[in-house]
Amino acid sequence: MPAKFRWGILAPGTIAHKFAAGIQALPDAELVAVGSRALERAQDFAAKYRIPRAYGSYQELAADAEVDAIYVATPHHLHAETTILCLERGHAVLCEKPFAGNSQQAEAMVACARRRGVFLMEAMWSRFLPVMDVVAEWLKQGRIGELRRVECDFSFRGDGNPLSRLLNPALCGGGLLDVGIYPLAFTSWVFGGLPQQVASLAEIGRTGVDEQAGMLLLYPGGAMAVLTCGVRTQGQVSARILGTEGSIEIPSPFFCAREAVLRTPQSEVRERRPLLATGYEYEAMEVARCVRAGLLESPAMRLEESLDLTRFMTRLRAEWGVRYPFDP
Repeated sequence: MPAKFRWGILAPGTIAHKFAAGIQALPDAELVAVGSRALERAQDFAAKYRIPRAYGSYQELAADAEVDAIYVATPHHLHAETTILCLERGHAVLCEKPFAGNSQQAEAMVACARRRGVFLMEAMWSRFLPVMDVVAEWLKQGRIGELRRVECDFSFRGDGNPLSRLLNPALCGGGLLDVGIYPLAFTSWVFGGLPQQVASLAEIGRTGVDEQAGMLLLYPGGAMAVLTCGVRTQGQVSARILGTEGSIEIPSPFFCAREAVLRTPQSEVRERRPLLATGYEYEAMEVARCVRAGLLESPAMRLEESLDLTRFMTRLRAEWGVRYPFDP
């Protein structure tokens, strides 16, 4: 492979700007192409980040052979379609979270990646932040004893526009897929999998999507998780891991963590880890590492975990009565 890992960006929306800024902080990576359904938009994005090639369609970007991986940053409902487009052309893909709109889409994405023998990863960027290595080490060392509970919230108050991606069911609207995936993925990371029992409630707004929700998860051995999410209610946006001998807190905003606090009866330890740029650079580093090593998925964000999380959210939506137009 070339000395610099070559990235393409599919769909230059808000989150793609954060990813592009992150890539520019990496000495061994570069942005070489961007694709949009509007050529002018791609050209504006390319000019801002000094990207040599701008395409007026997703198909043109997918056909670019001089790209090592493509970051898919389309709206949620297009994740499956655009990811499969890139995988079929042999490109490694980093697909923005949530991985897919429902379990059927996620299964099709993974099946395509495995059939084509191409790398695929969900862009759960917060998992790769430097401070999460500190938290992982504390847990490995047993610093807080036996794990007993996770408390995590990601809720904010959006503008309430019924046509926006946050509230429009055609765009996978609702708090669960947009921000609820963060607490769920965090809990999956802490406990190493899905719970054995779940209780949940959701407020369904006038557009038919979940505007806020609460989830209570029970794990083998009695450990629990208390999770909340929403797009019409401002929350704490923080995370805590409680054990028999202490706790670990990741202050707000936990999804872009720069700090973690370990509290025990004997002491308080506060660790800070600054970011190189936006924080999105770390997931890009993981993709490059895996692709260069010939891996087809990341051991830190396995495809089976993305499938499990998508299936879990699909079941929750079914229980709440939240349906998207493309659901079976």
